[in-house]
Amino acid sequence: MSFQDVWRDVWRDVWRDVWGDVVGTQPAPADGVVVASAAVALALVATPSAWRLTRHVVTIAHEGAHGVAALATGRSLSGIRLHSDTSGLTVSRGRPRGPGMVVTAAAGYVGPALLGLGAAYLLHRQHALAVLWLGVLLLALLLLQIRNFFGLWSVGVAAVALFAVTWWGSGMAQSIAAYVGTWFLLLAAPRPVLELQSLRRRGRARTSDADQLARLTRVPGVVWVGVFLGATLGCLVVGAAWLLGGVV
Repeated sequence: MSFQDVWRDVWRDVWRDVWGDVVGTQPAPADGVVVASAAVALALVATPSAWRLTRHVVTIAHEGAHGVAALATGRSLSGIRLHSDTSGLTVSRGRPRGPGMVVTAAAGYVGPALLGLGAAYLLHRQHALAVLWLGVLLLALLLLQIRNFFGLWSVGVAAVALFAVTWWGSGMAQSIAAYVGTWFLLLAAPRPVLELQSLRRRGRARTSDADQLARLTRVPGVVWVGVFLGATLGCLVVGAAWLLGGVV
């Protein structure tokens, strides 16, 4: 048997094992672990020192959602930039107005919440490893669209950390990572919306997604902020119900 045949067989076995983990189910963790993971995620959102770091995760999901929406509506994605101040920019080409541009602009602030909601559903169905592997896949795809060094660094670090837990972590570590990450996305998503409105009141967010949508649709920006807040809170309520289904 040639070296190529051996290498092909090894990777086929690895892929079979990974795919079995993705489509298979894993036992749900104890109720105390679910509640504790929610507490950890809340601390990552509510503690100012932690939030300055963890907000980068929300920005990654925010800009990734812009990118997915642009592609889904037929726009051409030019690239994504992530900055050290937790801001970001997604550039796409296409019609400057119309439904595609509206969907693309609206996707950012609701993206982290929708991602968290999807993860919560998978955890509700006992697919913890699927959550982790999908996270790795999405980060790897996003990495291809990053156009600045800090963005490459931040997405790369997140992808490597998530892959390490997924590949080498114990079953308990994988479950905890999946639950903490899901809780974090659900709990964190409303905070940037509140921060956005605070900036808007002080006249410091004239190019925000809400103000861009106001120019595109002639619906006031504050209404779009309300839509973002309602969507993120709705995802939090539904996602929490799925995650706590065995607790409450």
